[in-house]
Order: sequence, then C-alpha cells, then structure tokens
Amino acid sequence: MGKKKRPRRSCTPEFKAEIVELCRRGDRSVGQVAKDFELTETAVRAWVRQSEVDTGAREGLTSAEREELAALRRENRRLREDVDVLKRATAFFVRETR
Repeated sequence: MGKKKRPRRSCTPEFKAEIVELCRRGDRSVGQVAKDFELTETAVRAWVRQSEVDTGAREGLTSAEREELAALRRENRRLREDVDVLKRATAFFVRETR
C-alpha cells in the first residue's frame, strides 16, 4: 500500500521559528522534530534553510526579497495584460475608423 497523504496546512511564522529553533539546538534531529510535530521533514528542512538565508549564514534570497520578487512578478503580469488589452482595443478602433 502507498503512503497516506497528509492534508496541506499552513503554519504561522511564529510556529516555523519555534520549529527552526528546536532544530538549531541540536538535541533532536530535523527528522525527529518533524515527526514529533507531525510535519514533513522536507518542510522543516526548507524552513531551516530559509532561516539560514535570512540570517546571512547561507546564500540565497531572503524572505523579504522573495516577497518583493513575487509582488513584482504579479505587477508585471498585470501590466502585460493591460498592454495586451490596449493593443487589442487599438486594433479594434483602427478597424472601426476605416
């Protein structure tokens, strides 16, 4: 039989910070912390890795940079859609005036 899928749930930043702190103490492994709190080991490792990036111990995008990048990508997508609508409207009005 296959593994049973866990339902997707969201965790507060405070909870994630608490889990990361438990992993950093070193008295329990990441796998043990994940098992104790019924989390996936992959998720806990990702939280620890992101925490290391945020503190400067590891290279990568910080959480703030990731949020800014996501916002800029959303804005870029919206602006591209606006330009597309304007192009179609311009083409429509050019056809109508001829």
